[in-house]
Amino acid sequence: MITMKRKTQILTWAVVLLLITNSVTIATILYHNYRERKNQENITITSSGGTNMINGRFLRQELGFDQTQMDVFRQANQEFRPTAMFITDNIDSLKNEMFVELREIKPDTVKLDNLSEMIGQLHGQLKQETYTFYLRLKNICSPEQQAELEKAFLPLFKNERMTTLPGQHRRKGWNRD
Repeated sequence: MITMKRKTQILTWAVVLLLITNSVTIATILYHNYRERKNQENITITSSGGTNMINGRFLRQELGFDQTQMDVFRQANQEFRPTAMFITDNIDSLKNEMFVELREIKPDTVKLDNLSEMIGQLHGQLKQETYTFYLRLKNICSPEQQAELEKAFLPLFKNERMTTLPGQHRRKGWNRD
């Protein structure tokens, strides 16, 4: 039989082991929550002119957002990001479908018209989501912060240019030869 002293030692080690296990579990949960929160703050907004990083770090460092402003950003970001990604994925899918049809020997122009119309509608929806997100952020900004926010969003609302093909050069005016 196990003596009373031996039982106490076993129970003491069991408690120590449980304390260590709980501490590691709690630390892991806190770390993952921290990482998830950081990931939720990040959003990459891409325009035809390149990538424009508008994320929590940018808003804190460049615009000087305080904690209240960051809380509003996180809420707005949680609503905007999945919607924007869903719309963008749908646009990409339709563009792929369109290109597949264009490669056919006799492309169906009715199908191409429909795809083009759907892409246009989704693009309009994406612009609406983007300006709604922008306005939510603008509403919590000071006038100085608004000016910086405007600079960050400017590429998203500039004219889209057709990209040049390899070997071609962009011309600033019409060639009148």
